[in-house]
Amino acid sequence: MSLRKLFEQNSLQHHTTSRKEIGNLMQLVRRDLNDAKLKGLSSDRRFATAYNAVLQSATILLYCKGYKPKGPGHHFTVFKAMREIMGRDHAGLSDYFDSCRSKRNLTDYSYPGGISESEADELVVEAEKFFTAVRQWLNNNYPKLVSEEI
Repeated sequence: MSLRKLFEQNSLQHHTTSRKEIGNLMQLVRRDLNDAKLKGLSSDRRFATAYNAVLQSATILLYCKGYKPKGPGHHFTVFKAMREIMGRDHAGLSDYFDSCRSKRNLTDYSYPGGISESEADELVVEAEKFFTAVRQWLNNNYPKLVSEEI
C-alpha cells in the first residue's frame, strides 16, 4: 500500500525529521540489538527486544520519507510502509516482521513462555540484517540525515 494511501486513510501524518532524531533512533536500534543477545535473558524478552529494534529500524525509513504513524495499529502501519519504501525485495521480510508483531503481542500481553529460543535467535539475526539494509538505504538516499559513521 502506498504511503499516500496510508496517509489518506489517516494512518500516517506528515513529519519532519532531523539528523539528531535519526541518530537517536539508530542508537536505540543498536542498544536493542545488543540487549537481545544478552545471556540469561528469557527468549520472550530477547524476541521483544529484537522486535523493537526492527520497529525502530523501519521507523527510520518512514521518518526519512516525511511521515510518522498515527493512531492505533501503528506497528502494523510501519510494516506496511516498510514494504512500500524498501520494495519487493523486502516484501517477505515485511510479512515476517508483521507476524513477529503478533507473537510479540501474545508474549507481552497474554502469556509468558510462548517464544522459543530458536524464534528469538532467528529474529535477532533478521533484525541485524535489516538494520544493515536500513543503514545502507539511509546512506544512499538520505546522507544528510546521517550523523554518525554507518
